[in-house]
Amino acid sequence: MGVVGGVIVLILLLAGLLADVLAPFGMNEMQVINMMAGPSAEHLLGTDQLGRDILSRLIYGARVSVVVGLSATAATVAVATLIGVPSGYFGGKYDIIVQRFVDAWVCLPGLLVLLTVLSIVGQGMTQIVLVIGVTGGIGSSRLVRSAVIGIKENDYFQAAEAIGGTHLGTLVRHIMPNIMPHIIIVFSAGIGGAIVSEAGLSFLGFGLPPEVPSWGGMLSGDGRMYMEAKPELAICPGLCLAVVVYGVNMLGEAVRDLLDPRLTGRGTRAVGRHDGVGTRRRPDTS
Repeated sequence: MGVVGGVIVLILLLAGLLADVLAPFGMNEMQVINMMAGPSAEHLLGTDQLGRDILSRLIYGARVSVVVGLSATAATVAVATLIGVPSGYFGGKYDIIVQRFVDAWVCLPGLLVLLTVLSIVGQGMTQIVLVIGVTGGIGSSRLVRSAVIGIKENDYFQAAEAIGGTHLGTLVRHIMPNIMPHIIIVFSAGIGGAIVSEAGLSFLGFGLPPEVPSWGGMLSGDGRMYMEAKPELAICPGLCLAVVVYGVNMLGEAVRDLLDPRLTGRGTRAVGRHDGVGTRRRPDTS
């Protein structure tokens, strides 16, 4: 399933990056004589109520999903790292204060927060990326914090403190490399959620402007108003959204399985290689 998800994600990336080449028409190119036309050799999926090619708008919608998915998730990872790493590293009162703020934030309805903030800052790609990234990063900081707390119990971490290592040096040399698998998991698992969030905001009219072809916006405007006369207006963007999110989630699950030693058994391969509690020693033949 991870391979299937990887293929879907690869197709999404290629469609987004090469939209100008793959799309047979412009995203807002209108043909009045072909309004609500059915599938044909010229328009494989037909046209909408304004004569715009549906396939071309779907391809350009893939670009929106790629940009929002990757950018918003990168912002989520950055915010989660900035909050979770210091909280788990320093602990004490600082950790208590930060975590109470995180607990209060998690209790708020996510969609309501997104709608409220976007109604204040306005529509646009940059606004959506920042809002989704920041709001998602606050909740994801818990996973990063728990990974840092687990590393603090290791001997090399205590040895770095014993030799007088600085906080910055410990964070760069010992913390960040060891929590990188967890950060990659947060990134791979968050792309699908960012795409769905953007589609939901666009569906409700708080996302991208109407002229920008977003799958959620296509479902809201053209899809709802003309779906009885032309079901492709609702089926095509909804199907693209479902397939892409499914593929991204499958790829994220595969990445988690590869990087989590508790699932792969890599954490038990070292048993018997060194002396210690629970390890196997060679018999004394002297």
